Parts: sequence; C-alpha cells; structure tokens
Amino acid sequence: MDRRRFLAAGLAAVPAVAAARPPGVVKIVSSLPRTGSAQRQTDAIVNAIRLAIDEVRGTVAGLRVEYEDADDATAAAGYWDAAREAAIARAAAADREVVAVIGPYNSGAAKVSMPILNEAGVVQITPAATYPGLTKKVAGGADGEPEIYRPARRITFCRVIPTDDVQGGLAAKFAATDLKATTAVILHDGELYGRGVASDFAAGCRGNQVRVLATVAIDPTAADYAPTARTVRGHDPDVVFFGGTSQSGGPALARALAAARVRGPLLVPDGCYEEGFLRATGAEALNGRCYATIGGAEISQLGTRGAAFLRAYRDRFKIDPEGYAIYGYEAAKVVLAGIRTAGSADREAVRKAVLGTRDFEAGVLPRWSFDAAGDTTLKQITVSRVTDGRFVPVKPVTG
Repeated sequence: MDRRRFLAAGLAAVPAVAAARPPGVVKIVSSLPRTGSAQRQTDAIVNAIRLAIDEVRGTVAGLRVEYEDADDATAAAGYWDAAREAAIARAAAADREVVAVIGPYNSGAAKVSMPILNEAGVVQITPAATYPGLTKKVAGGADGEPEIYRPARRITFCRVIPTDDVQGGLAAKFAATDLKATTAVILHDGELYGRGVASDFAAGCRGNQVRVLATVAIDPTAADYAPTARTVRGHDPDVVFFGGTSQSGGPALARALAAARVRGPLLVPDGCYEEGFLRATGAEALNGRCYATIGGAEISQLGTRGAAFLRAYRDRFKIDPEGYAIYGYEAAKVVLAGIRTAGSADREAVRKAVLGTRDFEAGVLPRWSFDAAGDTTLKQITVSRVTDGRFVPVKPVTG
C-alpha cells in the first residue's frame, strides 16, 4: 500500500481494511517527511528499513512482514505537518496488524503522534527525533513532560539515537578540548530541536570553561543573514555553534559567516549532517571551516559491522547512505528482533520485547540497551570536518 492510500485510510478511519487482510501478517509503518528538503535523509532511512526486512526475507516468527512508507510532510510546506502526522498515527492505531511505527524524523512531530500511539499500545521507535523532553524532564521543557505524551501511563516511545543533551554537551567538550575554544557565540533557529540543542551546548560550555559571549535566535525564513554574521564577527568568538537544521537557515547562515570572515569555525549538529547542507552551502564556505556532530557513531568508524552494512546498502541501492541510514536500520532490526522474541503479532508482547532490549548487537551500532525511559544507553557522538565538500570523521567523543 503506498503512503497516499495509507494516509487516506487514517483520515477515513476505516477499520475494515485491516479485517480484509490475510492472516499471518505483521506490519511496520514509518512516518517521515518524504517530501521536501529532508527527503535525501529519509530516503536513506527508508532504504535501510527495507534492507533490514530483506535480510530476514520478509518473514519473522512465521509472520510475513509488510512495510508501509508514510509521508508526514506536505508538498506545499516541504516539511512535516501536524495533521498528516496525526492521521498516520491514527491509521496505524486503527490497523491491528501494525505492531510498530518507525519515526518520526522531527521532535515536534513526535509530540503529535506519541499520545495517539501510546493510547493504542503501538511501540514507536525514532531514528532522528532527539528532543530530550520527549522521554525525560528537562529544564525549560513544556509543563508535564514527558507524562503528557503517555496518556495510557505506559512507555511506547523509544529511540536508537542519543538525545540532544548528550550531543550538545559532547559538542561543547570537543570545542574546548580539540578546538581549544575559550569563547563561543551560539545561534539557533528558535524551533524545538534547534533551541534545545543550543541550550544543551551552552550547558556544556559552562562545564568546559567556555564563555558564551552571546546567544542569538535567527529567523529561519530570513532572506539575509549578513547582519547576524556582522554581529558574530564583532564578538570574535573561538567557535560559533548553530542549533538548527539544513531546512531552518543553516546553509544561508554558514555562507554569511564565511562572507563576513568570522574567525572561529562553525560547529553544527546532526540536523545539518546531510548532503543537502553541503550542496546548499557550497564547499567554498565550508571547507576547513565547519565541523558537524552526529549522535552515536559514523558508518566509517563502525568496524566490520559498519563495513558490512555499507557494502550491503551500496549493493542494494547503488548509492552511499546518508548519516541517518544506520539509525533507520537499527530501528528496524530492533523491531524485527522484538517480533521474533514476542513470537506473535500481539502489540503488547512486541512492545514489551522491544523496550526490554538489552545489550543489542544485531544491528550496526556498538552494544547498547534501552534504559527505563526508552532512551539508548549509547552516549557518544562523532565529529566530522567538512573537507573537499564532504564530511570527514575526525573523532568519536564520549561522555
């Protein structure tokens, strides 16, 4: 079933669709922005999910695995849409063969779908939504987090990627120890993800004796960031951190900072760790001037498992994977392992099996477990430097 039909099923809320399906089927749905500027990253996530399913030949625990690739974005916005995210979640909840949802990509979208899937008892694994307040109380978070996303008073949401507080804090550690930074200017896009990771970077700066000279919220839709770049240059920081994504001003801001000849390098989080950021910014503005972090490990640093994944991905899709591919793969492998452990398509059994994941090594990442909140125990980032128009890993940073 293509994602348009699946979305229509959610909007119409027709439970007869599920009843008409043959027995012995278990279904996984992904909810990701398949339209717009994040498409290359979500293409990689979807490809990796398909690869994981191919590896079990589409069957686990005697059940045929069906996968539905749903789009939570709109063509008009080129970004995730709350109504679409909610409709996908409702459709998944209504279809009793759906035992897991992989997604969403954006933390704001997670706030929409989490309560719907929680009430239905559908386990949800995100490969990319990293706002800490989705799973734990954080300073400056919304009232009632994370309980407001768990109306059924059980945990259904989990993630295979480290949260922003891990990424932001370790990025600050890298700035202090490797870039020898003693001062920083922090910019962010004002959105949930960008503001959060910027706040976590600021906290990391305090713990690593890096003085924050200024924190500036940019307008993601601004036509010109030259005034912002001039302000940054006036502070003359040792490092500039941007909390945001390729879709919320990152490329234009990077170009403006380079044009203003800001001395300190630019440090960006995983929201900019994609080919789209490099293409939209241009190598001239980035080469040797920009570092990017990604939660967990980078494919090239994952040893034999990483090499095997890279080879299989290239053989299957004839292209190199984007950074989030390993998390789409890991999420799918965890779901498949949960179905195998449950031995059935029972949602509750699958949910318990997935959230009970311990010492997981069946994917591509180093050994990890889910903690009591549903977060990965992997506390690591990888820092890359933009060189010759591509991200070249520099080193892993651990807590």
